[in-house]
Amino acid sequence: MIDQKFQITIPEVESANQGQETITVTYNGKTKKFLTHDYDEIYKVPGLYEHLFYESFKCNSPEVVCSLLDEHLDKTSDKVEDLVVLDVGAGNGMVGEVFHNMGAQAVIGIDIIEEAAQAANRDRPGIYDNYYVEDLTDLPDNVEDEILKQNPNCLSIVAALGFDDIPPEAFAKSFNLISDQGWLAFNIKDEFFDDKASSSGFSRLLNKMTDQGNMEIVSQEKYRHRICQDGTPLDYYAVVAKKTDDIKQDLIEMAN
Repeated sequence: MIDQKFQITIPEVESANQGQETITVTYNGKTKKFLTHDYDEIYKVPGLYEHLFYESFKCNSPEVVCSLLDEHLDKTSDKVEDLVVLDVGAGNGMVGEVFHNMGAQAVIGIDIIEEAAQAANRDRPGIYDNYYVEDLTDLPDNVEDEILKQNPNCLSIVAALGFDDIPPEAFAKSFNLISDQGWLAFNIKDEFFDDKASSSGFSRLLNKMTDQGNMEIVSQEKYRHRICQDGTPLDYYAVVAKKTDDIKQDLIEMAN
């Protein structure tokens, strides 16, 4: 249990945009106001991320996405115990912990924010076999080689697609790091997954990946990812897919 030694105020508002919700936190005698996507500041306060997103905003995406993968694996010859998971946008380890508790063989974390790695090590030590603080759009060769040597066969990305947290080229790089016939478990806001959002890079990339045979979507489920500060439900799709081929550079450039 993470010891919560902070005070948080979430003002009632008539309207709010995802990621732009404002909160006020008092911690260690200091009071600060910031946005919900100020992850570097949120991770510095033990328990704040969980309290804000999972208690106040009712997020349940780690369980939904991981359970959808687990349910599908039960219908195949593959086993959770054989998964070497590359958890992209790993944050403070919420998703990694679910995979660890499910019995995955190994979980590798990667995030662009140093504070995320520090929080994961502080709050959930031992969950990740390795945790890298890197930019996937500029991944050093030695880090790429090290990840590939661990033979990841499952990619998880939860609550990090579609809002500039992870751009399409970073998604493509992480996709190419897992083995062919590997699994994908991710979620994405409904507007980035629907045909009407064809102007978005993610919509174009995902559509092309399925059309050209880079991946096969085997299960998808629309659900409430969380609520916004004004009480509006934020609908996402949980998606489970099978990788069939690497993404080529021309497809990545098309998505930008």
